Amino acid sequence: MSNLTNDMELVTMELTESSTVKAVDHQTSAEVDGENVILDLEDGVYYGLNAVGTQVWNRIQDPTAVGKIVSDLAAEYDVDYERCFDDIVSLLEDLAENGLIVIED
Repeated sequence: MSNLTNDMELVTMELTESSTVKAVDHQTSAEVDGENVILDLEDGVYYGLNAVGTQVWNRIQDPTAVGKIVSDLAAEYDVDYERCFDDIVSLLEDLAENGLIVIED
């Protein structure tokens, strides 16, 4: 009998400041009124990002360290680094779960 728990276990990677993230190639996106709409070309699903999410998305079109994104946005929006880190990591985890970014440690 198969152990269902092991068969369904998801591998997750903890994002750190030194983790590098990049948007996948199988997507296309467009900015509309300061927000971004992303189309996953593999499954035909659209995703929407608010203005801050769009700032992150624009920064990860090329491989970028999480710490660099957080530093830039914390300074730009004058927010606490730790809070910004938590918010950015949450967004990046959502993007990763939906197959829209790749993460390298």
